[in-house]
Amino acid sequence: MKKRISPNLVEQAIIAVPKFKAVHAKLEQQVTLRGQSQSTLNNYIRRIALFVLHFNQLPEHVSDDEINEYLAAAARDPKSPSRSSFKHMVYGLRYYFRILGMNKQAIALPSLKGDTKLPVILNRKELKELFSAPLLLKQRIVLTLIYSAGLRGQEVINLKISDIDFERMTIHIRQSKYKKDRIVPLSPTMAIGLKKYLQAEHPYNWLFNGKQPHSQYSMRGLSWVFRENLKKTSITKKVNLHSLRHTYATHLLEEGLNIVTLKDLLGHSNIVTTMIYLHVAQCEHIKAHSPLDTLYNRHGK
Repeated sequence: MKKRISPNLVEQAIIAVPKFKAVHAKLEQQVTLRGQSQSTLNNYIRRIALFVLHFNQLPEHVSDDEINEYLAAAARDPKSPSRSSFKHMVYGLRYYFRILGMNKQAIALPSLKGDTKLPVILNRKELKELFSAPLLLKQRIVLTLIYSAGLRGQEVINLKISDIDFERMTIHIRQSKYKKDRIVPLSPTMAIGLKKYLQAEHPYNWLFNGKQPHSQYSMRGLSWVFRENLKKTSITKKVNLHSLRHTYATHLLEEGLNIVTLKDLLGHSNIVTTMIYLHVAQCEHIKAHSPLDTLYNRHGK
């Protein structure tokens, strides 16, 4: 089930500026045609709707000076120390102008520096503490599964029972980010837990059902499970649900997995994205040497 943004905000913008209805429809169409996620549309539409309500007109009718003043106010917003409101507004407006073929206005918007923060990683002791925190089997299994296979939150709630192959020991992740399928290994330890969970909970269709009969787990519910169980631990690091995926990637690198294979396991489209984990992985460094020195000395041959 697709998560929709609050209808009130969109409806208010449409009432204020009726032409915004056509804009909303066009953006939704383009997101679908480009294979982008519904969450992408939600973020863009929410920011554009706020913009429309602020100026009482569509973005293309607002002067560059007024736009810059509005963005500057968003950047200075004390309620958003991470500048997320500013960034989402810039991305939303840039996307909006490009969809309308107004590339000049999109280019004129302020550029955003990429975040340089490295992902926060949980150590093995912290993981064990987190996974033992849930009282409910379902919560313990879903958190452990994310780490065991490096899944995105959306990927785990989209899993169906049929996507778990206990004979081949694989997990089939369907139409994830970039609309790609991929298959990742199913951990033997995880398989034991999943079988126990399936026998106890009897989920229907979806691997993890939501509160309503036959519905799937929601991202909000999944994030809540992580936060509430994190509170039960002694972990003080600033981590979130996605940190389990970061930790999976880092631990695999530390255990010797090559980065090309890791890229495929994570479903990254560009290896540059995967390379960030090289900065946090504590890998053993091998002293620079010539391979000739080991050619005749390996295994005494």
